[in-house]
Order: sequence, then C-alpha cells, then structure tokens
Amino acid sequence: MIATIDAAGRVVIPKAFRDGLGLTGGEELEISVRDGTILIEPKPVPVTLVETPDGPVAVPDRTLPPLTDDIVRDTLEHVRR
Repeated sequence: MIATIDAAGRVVIPKAFRDGLGLTGGEELEISVRDGTILIEPKPVPVTLVETPDGPVAVPDRTLPPLTDDIVRDTLEHVRR
C-alpha cells in the first residue's frame, strides 16, 4: 500500500491496518529506522507480574481493548499468507 507524507511530515495509517492491529486515535507508536527501513510499531504495554495460585500472570498496567475471535481469525489469516 502506498501512503503520502504531508507537508507537516504526517502519514496516515490505513484504516484496515489500524483495525487489524487494534490501534486507536491518540495511541503512542514507536518509530525507528533499521537497515534503511522505517518501522512503526505499537508502543509496548508495560505489565506487572502478579503471583497467583497457578503461577505468575502478566497484568497490563493499562486497559487494553478486548481480544475477539474475529481479531484472532483475521490475524491468523494474515500471518498464514
């Protein structure tokens, strides 16, 4: 997919990509350059390890959107291509 950089240096991430990655407006992204390629990734979510009777569980430090069957199915389909 081709996108354009506007005069302010902004690039719009296509809606299909945002939806597939669960990105929402105002969300922070990490931008880096590796081997001449611009990488844009969702900012990692900090987690806290909580001990439970079944062992430690990673609990996100902020509320995350629900992981639905549709998201899992779409992700698996995309990865298998």
